[in-house]
Amino acid sequence: MTDATSARITFYGAGWCGDCRRSKALLDGEGVDYDYVDVEASEQAADAAVAVSGRTNIPVIVFPDGSHVVEPSDAELRAKLQLA
Repeated sequence: MTDATSARITFYGAGWCGDCRRSKALLDGEGVDYDYVDVEASEQAADAAVAVSGRTNIPVIVFPDGSHVVEPSDAELRAKLQLA
């Protein structure tokens, strides 16, 4: 894997979110190591996602370099992971 996936990624999402399920499936399918944070589990988790992105949209995927994507398409997520 690339440098973007050599350390853990933080994934803020929710089980009801279709974009979250899609992005999670992509990461799982590629064997990417990440920490999943359910924004519905606590208000602090939801607040942390908003603090990162400045938006209430999910998923928010934070990379080890501090960069992030919000509601990425599969192509955008693959490009960020340099898997395409």
